[in-house]
Amino acid sequence: MSWDKAGCEKAVAKARSYGMDFLEIALLDPPSVDAAHSRKVLEAADMRAVCSLGLPKAVWPSHNPDGAVDFLTVALDQCAAIGAEALSGVVYGGIGERSGQPPTQTELDNVADALTRAARHARTLGLLFGIEPVNRYETHLLNTAEQSVSMLNRIGAENMFVHLDTYHMNIEEKGIAQGIITARDHLRYIHLSESDRGTPGAGTIQWDEIFAVLRAIEFTGGLAMESFINMPPEIAVGLSVWRPVASGEAEVMENGLPFLRNKARQYGLI
Repeated sequence: MSWDKAGCEKAVAKARSYGMDFLEIALLDPPSVDAAHSRKVLEAADMRAVCSLGLPKAVWPSHNPDGAVDFLTVALDQCAAIGAEALSGVVYGGIGERSGQPPTQTELDNVADALTRAARHARTLGLLFGIEPVNRYETHLLNTAEQSVSMLNRIGAENMFVHLDTYHMNIEEKGIAQGIITARDHLRYIHLSESDRGTPGAGTIQWDEIFAVLRAIEFTGGLAMESFINMPPEIAVGLSVWRPVASGEAEVMENGLPFLRNKARQYGLI
């Protein structure tokens, strides 16, 4: 989760050793990243990449859209310099942003304004720009596929997309399949995450339902395994992860990754 030179080299080498097709880079501190080094390491390994983030409190778009645009501009510039294909995640706010009330019209207007300007900059860089709805305990702004589609329709930027996550959908949607169908015209990326954020296949997520509906909508976007093992304190607090959700890297990579690959093959997605 620390994308410095050592973290980059370790992550890319590990991803290549497991035969992964791409990496998602947690771009938590965009200005600190040595983009030229990251690009060199990724290209040497023939590894594709996307970047993700949540915004720090000082620049949450809901109350500081101008600050959010400044932060996202730097992040997008770094993504392009790294050679990543997209920036996605909680780009509309922070992980742990909750007002205690439903989102106000002013908050949503501010978010739409910031995302519109950021998407415009992303387009000049040739980048895709995604929004990930997350559960009610992590934000009060966007929790469902329907809310995300509504925001994208309001903005109308062709380079924007919906990024779903099975962990959050398991909490917020009436059914994960329904959420995927709702987002189908905008869905380009999905986090495949278990019900406890641990090893895929070891929880209660209904994986056959998910892969069957992805096949039914002819999904061709990114299938990203997401499991949290080692996290910095600021992320652990936002995600409310207080205990290990897997025994370690080996459990996730040697059990969870083959499980998801086999399901994707079974349903003709890879």
